This record gives sequence, C-alpha cells and structure tokens, in this order.
Amino acid sequence: MKTIIEPFRIKSVEPIRMTTARERDEILRRAHFNPFLIRASDVLIDLLTDSGASAMSSEQWAGIMRGDESYAGSESYYRLQKVLSEVTGFERFLPTHQGRASERILFGLIGGKGKVIPNNAHFDTTRANVEHTGAQAVNLAIPEAADPRNRHPFKGNMDVDALEALIRRVGRDQIPVVMLTVTNNTSGGQPVSLANIQAVRRVCDRHGLPLFLDACRFAENAWFIRQREPGMGDRPVTEIVREMFDLADGATISAKKDGLVNIGGLLLMRDEALFREACNLLILTEGFVTYGGLAGRDLEAMAQGLTEVTDPDYLGYRIRSVEYLGQKLLDAGIQIIEPPGGHAIYVDAAHFAPHIPPAQFPGQSLVCALYRAAGIRSCEIGSVMAGPEQKAPMELVRLAIPRRVYTQSHFDYVAEACAEVFAARANLRGMRIVEAPPVLRHFTAKFAEV
Repeated sequence: MKTIIEPFRIKSVEPIRMTTARERDEILRRAHFNPFLIRASDVLIDLLTDSGASAMSSEQWAGIMRGDESYAGSESYYRLQKVLSEVTGFERFLPTHQGRASERILFGLIGGKGKVIPNNAHFDTTRANVEHTGAQAVNLAIPEAADPRNRHPFKGNMDVDALEALIRRVGRDQIPVVMLTVTNNTSGGQPVSLANIQAVRRVCDRHGLPLFLDACRFAENAWFIRQREPGMGDRPVTEIVREMFDLADGATISAKKDGLVNIGGLLLMRDEALFREACNLLILTEGFVTYGGLAGRDLEAMAQGLTEVTDPDYLGYRIRSVEYLGQKLLDAGIQIIEPPGGHAIYVDAAHFAPHIPPAQFPGQSLVCALYRAAGIRSCEIGSVMAGPEQKAPMELVRLAIPRRVYTQSHFDYVAEACAEVFAARANLRGMRIVEAPPVLRHFTAKFAEV
C-alpha cells in the first residue's frame, strides 16, 4: 500500500489554536523573531524539535502509574537496568535528566584544555559541553555530507582517513575519546553505516582509544542500516542495535528521542574506574545513582519506550512519514538535504533564499516566514547556531518531526505552507542579531529584520 498508516489508534487528543496572520506577525515581533521565545500555545504545528516532544503509549502511561518513587534502589531503576542490558548489552549505566547532562558528566571527566574530541558531527549542546571544559570539538564528516543533493545512503559516516590524520597530527594522548553521532543530526539526520562504525572501531583499537556513541537516535540509525546496507535486510532491528552498541565503549543518550519519553537521559560505560568517577559526579549534580535526577515514573516510561522503539512497524511508519514530507517539498522545487533523514527534513535555506547572504541568516529568515505564513515553528541550523567563531557548513532549516504526534494531513499542511512561502521567496528579508549570549545563542538571541 502507498498510503502511510499510523500503526496506532489515537485515544486522547489535544486541541491546537488557529491564529490569524496578523496575530502571528505580532507574536513573532514580541518574540524578537526567535521561535524559541514563542509560547507553545501560539504554535499550530510545532516542528522546533523532536526532543521530548513525543506522544507516549498507553503502556508508558501505565508505567507512570507503576513508578516506584523510592529514593534509592527503586524497582523502576531495576526494570530500566534489565531493558538496557537486553537492548544495549551495557551493565554499567547512569540515568540523567537529559542527554546534555550525560555529556556534561562525561566531558567534565575526560575533557580539558588541550584535549581534542573528534566526531562525525557534534550537535550544538555536545560541542558546547566539550568546549566548556576547554577541549576542542572537531567534526570529521565524509565530504558527501556537505552536498545537499548527494544521495549517498550513509551521509552521516565519519571520514576514517581524516580521523587517522587527526590522531597523527595531535597525538593519541590528546584524544580522550572518539565520538560517533547516530544518526548524524547536524548533517541532516543522516545515518551511519555499520561498516563505518566497525571501521572507526578498528582505528580506535589501533591507537588504544575508546569509542563512544551519541546514540540519541540509535533505533532510527539501525532501521536505515537494515534498509540500505548490503546484507542487512533480513536482520532484526534489535540485532543491529545490539551490534552497534557492542562496538562501543560507552554512549550518551537523550532518551527524549528514541527513548520515546518527555524527559530523561542515559550515560553508558564499560570502564569501571571511569564509571565510579561518573557516579560521584552524578550524585553531586543530578541525584543518587538509581534515579539520576528523574522520578521513578520517568524511569518506567523510559524502560517501556526503549522496548517499543525497535518495533519494525513503528520504525517503518516513522521513517516513511519523514520521507513523505521530504518528497512533497522536492516535488515543489524546494531543495532539502537528500535523501530524507530519520527524524527531520532539512531545508536548504541558501538555495531557498539565495538573495540573503549568510551574514544575514537566511535560515532564520525562513523560520520566521514559515511561522508568519502558517503558524509552523521550526529551527535554524546554520550561521546562527554555529556562532560567531564557527563557519556553518550549510544554511539549513530543520523541520523536526515529533514521534507519534502528527498525522499525514498535518504533513500535507506543512508541505503546502512551505510551497506557498517558496513561491514568494523573493520577499524574504535578512536578519540581524540585536542581542545574544556568548554560547548557544540560537536559544535566546533577539533578532530584527534587515
């Protein structure tokens, strides 16, 4: 069948408020042209992020009621431990309140001035947590990742030769860990092949370096491996997931993505000594080791979400829905990162508005235009997010799809709105920054139209 069918029934609905174009213009101005500063009740379709915006299942809500709120040794913790052991094979883990807390603990222990952290592509909070320690974050994506039209099946891959060259240049003693982000958010939600993970693992073994995954979207990455990598089509997703984790020495995970929860994160480790240090830092900053800044009910929901996310019916629907929206935009002449990724569609804002130079933030201009036209909230991933010290590899707008939240008619509406803005793209105006913090400026910066 060509029609996408949601593999679930809807048992509860939440109304969304329709606004007029005049209202949205006023709202946008009050928010200083930054969608992060718009109230959620003023948004019709919220594609700002897929993080923590998922709809939970009936079994997850049942887990909320079962949650054991004991301060230490909660039964909900031990259920999560059992699920993680089955899914990832890791026995040592720490719950955190979200992924960036896991990053802060990890890099707080192994980072520092003079250290270099290679990655296929660090996302914003990962880079910020690396650099906060004084370390340098280095991106080593394959060249194909920089070409929106290139349909390489695994554009999230790390350039293994570039990794070898970096190790020779800076010395292995300056590299405390090699990171791989699966899927690669910055490069358009593009997957990393199993062969590439294995190749990076071999480099790490030759130089005695640990390999950690940024595994926020591990299940989506495994699905792409199953669909696109030769010889993988008959393997169960759970088996591919397990092999991905078996190749790693640890992982940081925002469970707000493929954990299918609204809050929560994980830090996985094999090294016992490093784990003990992490436990001490977790107790200092997050909470005891069996709850890590979360309620017992959150641990229950996470455990259930980690079992549901590898369901092939769910993953097939999830990836096909994103692909459906991406094809609609391509059919309208709108260039996106091709092929469509796992959790979002990335619009090439430089192609969309070629008259706006990077210094005037074409992505931010398009983000504002989509809200004005249709009440759609999205996110710039370009020169604003990169910050003044970094050159953005591309000027993008991310349409991030929350899991199990929107239906096909919502995607049709988004496609129609994008086509409408595209038809009038000559009217888009550049942006200038009025006020911004020194780091992660895209969250709170204030803009004005040029």
